[in-house]
Parts: sequence; structure tokens; C-alpha cells
Amino acid sequence: MLEEIQRKFQSELDNFKIAQKEIQRVALTRQQLEGQLTENEIVRDELNILTSDAKVFKSVGPVLLKTDLTEAKQNVSKRIDYISKELKRVDELITSFEKKQDTHREALNKLQHQLQQAHVKAAMQA
Repeated sequence: MLEEIQRKFQSELDNFKIAQKEIQRVALTRQQLEGQLTENEIVRDELNILTSDAKVFKSVGPVLLKTDLTEAKQNVSKRIDYISKELKRVDELITSFEKKQDTHREALNKLQHQLQQAHVKAAMQA
């Protein structure tokens, strides 16, 4: 019985660590998205300052192409919308993994309690 509880405990611990790594991985993705969102918001703010006759260029590889100001604003706005939706999706993922981690943590606590009881029983029988 003691060995069975130890196996369950180890299995639950492994699952807990996996959930923890997933949270770290997704948190890193979230951080990158936050950076991209900030960059695009800065670009949007700069584009909003420009007058309608201002020249705007878009970098395509090693070349700068002239772009219409309205088109540039629309492209940046679309990117901001996309990144915001991705951030929302990533936040939901983080919440999901945190719930998983909490479930594993509770199971670990129960198994740890069972292990302690089994050790006490074993000590009393010896």
C-alpha cells in the first residue's frame, strides 16, 4: 500500500511540474505579446500625430516602400486587434493551467497525508 501511494504521489508530482512548465512557457509568450502590443501602440500614436500629407514608409525586407497614411493606420490597428485577441487567449490558457496546477497541488496534499498515515501505521506495526 505504501509503494502504491508513493507511485501515485510521484505521478501527481510529475503532472504538477508539467503544468508549472506550461505556465512558464505561456507566460513567456504573453510577455512577448505585451512587447509587440506596446510597440504597435507607439506606432499608432506616432501615425496619429502626422498630417494627412505626410510621407509614410513601410519596411519590406531590405526595402522601404511608400505607404498611404490611412492604410498604415489600418494595418497597425488590425495588428493591435490581433495581438489583443492573442493576449486574451493566452490569459485564458494561463488560467486553465493554473487551475490544473491547483488540482494537482490538492491531490499532492492528500497523497502526502496518506503517506504520512501509512508511515505511522508501518512504524506502529514494526
